[in-house]
Amino acid sequence: MKHVLVSPLSWGLGHATRDLPIIRHLLERGHRVTVAACGRALALLRQEVPQCDFEELADYPPPYSSGKHFVPKFLAMAPVMLWAIERESLNVRQLLRKRRFDLILSDNRFRIRSRHVPSFVIAHQLRFMPPRGLLPFEFVTEFFNYLYLQPFDRIIVPDAAHPTRNLSGRLSHEMRLLRRTDKVYYAGILSSVHRLDVPQDVDVFISISGPEPQRTQLEHLILERVGNVDAERIVVALGKPEVTETRRVDRRVTVHGFLDRARQQEMLNRAKMVVCRSGYTTVMELAELGKKALFIPTPGQTEQEYLARTYAERGYFHAVSQYELDLPRDIDRARRFSGPPFTSDTRANVERLYEDLFAPVLD
Repeated sequence: MKHVLVSPLSWGLGHATRDLPIIRHLLERGHRVTVAACGRALALLRQEVPQCDFEELADYPPPYSSGKHFVPKFLAMAPVMLWAIERESLNVRQLLRKRRFDLILSDNRFRIRSRHVPSFVIAHQLRFMPPRGLLPFEFVTEFFNYLYLQPFDRIIVPDAAHPTRNLSGRLSHEMRLLRRTDKVYYAGILSSVHRLDVPQDVDVFISISGPEPQRTQLEHLILERVGNVDAERIVVALGKPEVTETRRVDRRVTVHGFLDRARQQEMLNRAKMVVCRSGYTTVMELAELGKKALFIPTPGQTEQEYLARTYAERGYFHAVSQYELDLPRDIDRARRFSGPPFTSDTRANVERLYEDLFAPVLD
């Protein structure tokens, strides 16, 4: 039995949830896993894989704006991020003095590594995507990520390797700097959601999420217009953990304050159409299930805005700005798109990842 350190970033739950199938596979193989995280990511993993060991390990604030202004926020946050990254380096050295590990697996945490232990990083953003019209700034963000990712032994990208039939687009393809190294490994989709044998009896499932105040603004937009959507059965999840009640708006529309992971997975399986944000982990879940979707990217989160725009241009998914949303119209348009360019099997992807990268270290 070997000892693996897994450390996801806590910018939302996406990093933690995509690590779940890897953690579970490591446990099935008989290895010991210690999770080092913070915030909601740590709380989720404590709930989902309680047989792991856990360490509180602070990370850094996201360089996103709650409004439309990416570059000023990114530049303002850069000193804070750099200080937090260096603090992380000190914290991980203290952890490594306390515990011995055979493998370190970081999920987008730049300093969770060691020169003395094989260290891999999971990352779908090999560059940050600035808004349109700021392409020179794109190289700056790629160089920033290159400096911090290149020291890892391998860089695991949760996406297909195909240059066009992929989900991450220019976030992790068409690289200028990392193409010169053989460290990048395309693992395929990594999703904690899997197919269930349930009927597809929900015409539209609307999952509201994102940081405040954008989550609340989207909730108001959805609830104002959901009654006008042409569908027999509509389910809305507000994404508010503090609200446990369920209410019926009318005979067609049911609103849940919050759905836990199991109920969210069930609803995604039952849905014929999904309305949601365009976060990358959500996109991987839709690809795993082969679902059509309407994407409403979180304003100011340029990764989501880039992905939504790219999918619309490729004909995969319809996407619309939160500020231009007409729910009945846009759901009708979304039905005409093809859906994800491929379906995936996370279990097979994790098995291959283990044999290719982890087994030479752990077995």
